[in-house]
Amino acid sequence: MLRSRVLGLLVVLAVVAGGLSAYALTGRVPQLPGGGTKIFGNDRVLIAHYGFAHPSTSMVLGQRSPDRAYEKMVKQGKKLTRPGEQVLPVYELVATIADPDPGTDGNYNHDLLHSKVQEYIDAAHRNKALLLLDIQPGRESFLDVLKRWEWALKDPWVGVALDPEWRMKDDQIPGQDIGSVSARELNRTSRWLARLVERERLPQKVFLFHMYKSGNVRGLTKVKRRAELATVQHIDAVGTPAGKTATYRALAKPKRFTTGFMVFLDLDDPRMGGKAVRRIDKAIRFVSYQ
Repeated sequence: MLRSRVLGLLVVLAVVAGGLSAYALTGRVPQLPGGGTKIFGNDRVLIAHYGFAHPSTSMVLGQRSPDRAYEKMVKQGKKLTRPGEQVLPVYELVATIADPDPGTDGNYNHDLLHSKVQEYIDAAHRNKALLLLDIQPGRESFLDVLKRWEWALKDPWVGVALDPEWRMKDDQIPGQDIGSVSARELNRTSRWLARLVERERLPQKVFLFHMYKSGNVRGLTKVKRRAELATVQHIDAVGTPAGKTATYRALAKPKRFTTGFMVFLDLDDPRMGGKAVRRIDKAIRFVSYQ
């Protein structure tokens, strides 16, 4: 009894001090929704809604409450899973947003309020879902941005999605130019996140990077996979089913990564159904709706 009380006190002190998380101090690795510690274990297929925390004409997430979004994702998941597969809903929330103006720090981005991100963390736990913090870094590095979100990434059900098209060089402006990222920067970022997972004794995290053209990631074959992370190469082509499939086949590296596929509800014509998406490639285990 005394030992458990001391441990409880240490957990509280650590959380208050901003040090090790409660998960690290207990010595136990938390389970993911549905059990286990591997993202794609238990035959999971991830279904995501992507977008902002407020209504937007071009984004799915934010159009409805997090709880209603969860219900929608479950229904969508049932339409594309195969016998024996489990649906795991994912909120992909744009947490750092690229701006056309430099701002006071000159980084051409701003962060969502912590309180709004916390609302989605709470919803993820309430509904047994994952949350991905989607990063549009402007002229800042992905790693520098992620370090600001360390407090949220200590949660066992919070992962990362990176948007290279919004990673600007020093002479580029979001909305005017298309950005890109090097494999070296992705590897630095994944190394930091993997060390966080190990230090905090967390289950595997999603480490996802978006692509819609070959130039989005420079040196793609040099992107490293890490045991602590489920690395997902996510293909975001817009257009007809034939065009989207061709883009996937040109960009995807299914022998290296688990792959993802984006369905644009307003831009794709005609829109692909979930089963058609899954038939493209057995490596597609992450399907997003925007």
